[in-house]
Amino acid sequence: MKKWIICIIVITLLFQETAFFSRADEPKESELYARSAVLMDADSGRVLYEKNGYEPMPMASTTKIMTCILALEYGNLNDTVTVSSYAASQPKVHLGMRSGQEYRLEDLLYSLMLESHNDSAVAIAEHIGGSVEGFANLMNQKARDLGCKDTYFITPNGLDASKQIDGEEKIHSTTARDLARIMKYCITESEKSEDFLIITRTVSRSFSTIDGKSNYGVNNHNAFLSMMEGALSGKTGFTSSAGYCYVGALTRDGKTYIVALLACGWPNNKTYKWSDTRKLMNYGLDNFQYQNVWQEISLPKLPVKNAAPKNGNLYAATDIELEIDGEEEISILLGRQEKVEVSLALLPELEAPFEAGSQAGKVVYRLNGEIFASYPVVTVEGAEKLDFQWYLKWVEGVFLP
Repeated sequence: MKKWIICIIVITLLFQETAFFSRADEPKESELYARSAVLMDADSGRVLYEKNGYEPMPMASTTKIMTCILALEYGNLNDTVTVSSYAASQPKVHLGMRSGQEYRLEDLLYSLMLESHNDSAVAIAEHIGGSVEGFANLMNQKARDLGCKDTYFITPNGLDASKQIDGEEKIHSTTARDLARIMKYCITESEKSEDFLIITRTVSRSFSTIDGKSNYGVNNHNAFLSMMEGALSGKTGFTSSAGYCYVGALTRDGKTYIVALLACGWPNNKTYKWSDTRKLMNYGLDNFQYQNVWQEISLPKLPVKNAAPKNGNLYAATDIELEIDGEEEISILLGRQEKVEVSLALLPELEAPFEAGSQAGKVVYRLNGEIFASYPVVTVEGAEKLDFQWYLKWVEGVFLP
């Protein structure tokens, strides 16, 4: 096992007196209505604020962001979706579709995300996954792929549900952190992010069944889109178990934030979610700024064992120059009193032979103890091995001037 020499260089970045930071304090848990809340940096996925953000809870129709993105990824907007009797039987809020009707998938996605229709969700799920259960399997696999370990999907519409698995009762649930992570995927990572944003930002849309016999109009119920400058996307939700829920995104001044709220009041407190969303978004906007935290580090030369000296001087020490293989800019969103810590780890020596660009260590950047960037330290040149062939050349005077 290689032994490393560890050199820790600590850079403390305190911005208490920097002009671009306001004096706003972190929201107290008692100041938020939601039982569970998260503010996430959509670029890095870093949680900037959380209140019970890792506690599983029902999430109601915020579920539909996963339904929508999977339908976009697995389906085609021009697909024909045939309504089953089970889809048509879903409770309100619903489009009012009837068994046997046919719709374009794209139209049903607007029904799903603007009006939050439960029957449209099931029709979409059956079309994409073959059945609701098959689609739920896709939802859960995607959640696992995204690192959402505390999320479990049963329904595509978010209606309260439970299921027995190996003697354990699982409920349809997520955490505020996982919900924010799923929204991050929808708006920044999926190849269908642009389509997702177009649908969720649409104010209203009209469409009809494929045979043209039934016509519909749907309107966007995400009031947050007109509440704050830069509002990007979002989805509301409510069930008797989940309470009012919301997940939304905002982009402004080069920063993109996601807020996820679970159990944010019950009737008649429908507006609590907007209050909490504004409070958390403003906290993010006022207290975090992008900073370049790249540090120029002086690297020592590293001794090389069994290296053939290039100048032919057998008795000269053989050291090798090092350099950092990375961009000279690391832009990260920093809050007041957050500090970046930089550590340099090097091998005590290298052993020939090796090529130029061989790794001899690494530089690691940490924020609040978590690694957010790492760059290899590599050799500027290579080195040949000091072997019999080299000694033979030395004896023959090959290296003499």
